[in-house]
Amino acid sequence: MIAIGSDHGGFHLKAEVMKYLDEKGIAYKDYGTYSEESCDYPIYGEKVARAVASGECEKGIVICGTGIGISISANKIKGIRAALCSDCFSAEMTRRHNDANILAMGERVLGVGLALKIVETFLNTPFDGGRHARRVALISELEK
Repeated sequence: MIAIGSDHGGFHLKAEVMKYLDEKGIAYKDYGTYSEESCDYPIYGEKVARAVASGECEKGIVICGTGIGISISANKIKGIRAALCSDCFSAEMTRRHNDANILAMGERVLGVGLALKIVETFLNTPFDGGRHARRVALISELEK
C-alpha cells in the first residue's frame, strides 16, 4: 500500500499519480488534500510519513509546489527517509543506496510525464543492502 498526500500546490500532480497507480493496480491511500484550496503542506507530509513509519503503508509519495517543504516535513518523523527527486537517476539511487521510503516531488518543477517515470522508478527499484544497509543504520542512529 502506498500513502499519498499533497498540499494545494501538488493537488493536480497527485491526481495524475493516483490515476497512474490505478492503471497499474497499485493500492494506495489518499491522505489529502482533497481540493485546490490553500492549505499547509506540513499537515500532509506528516500524515503520509506517519502512515509509512507505522507500517500501515509500505512507501509514500508527497507532493507540493516544489517538493521541498513537504519533504522537510515528512523527514521530521522518526523512521522516514523522504527524498526529493526531479529525475529518474536520483529516484533509482535513493532507493538502491538510501532505502528511501517516501518520494517527494514538486508539481511546479516537473511535467506529468517525467513525474510518472520517477514514480515508476522509485516504486520498482529495490534497496541494494550490503554496505548501504550500514549507512542507513547510521542515519537511523541520528534519530536517537
